[in-house]
Amino acid sequence: QVQLVESGGGLVQAGGSLRLSCAASGRTFSRHVMAWFRQAPGKERELVGAISWSGGSTRYADSVKGRFTISRDNAKNTVYLQMNSLKPEDTAVYYCAAGLKLTTSVYEYDYWGQGTRVTVSS
Repeated sequence: QVQLVESGGGLVQAGGSLRLSCAASGRTFSRHVMAWFRQAPGKERELVGAISWSGGSTRYADSVKGRFTISRDNAKNTVYLQMNSLKPEDTAVYYCAAGLKLTTSVYEYDYWGQGTRVTVSS
């Protein structure tokens, strides 16, 4: 079992930065692929970024490449999402997820946090 708790969301102006954190409990954290998804009102949940258990492989949505960086610290059981150059279209609830495959599919992730809201004002 893996339990996930996100933090770091909030209100920021366009062009600003935020760093989201996801603290995981459970001894198997380091064996899981970790990911950040987001869901805007009226839209489907989409992958933002994912990182392999070692941190050696990452995957990003085209819309955030070059602006967002996913990282993890297995010693702290924590995964991060550094978000720079934020845009109003980045406004969404951001969810942390854990799974066994580095994939974009929401169905491949077994554990989810409760979400943290990010609002980017223009």
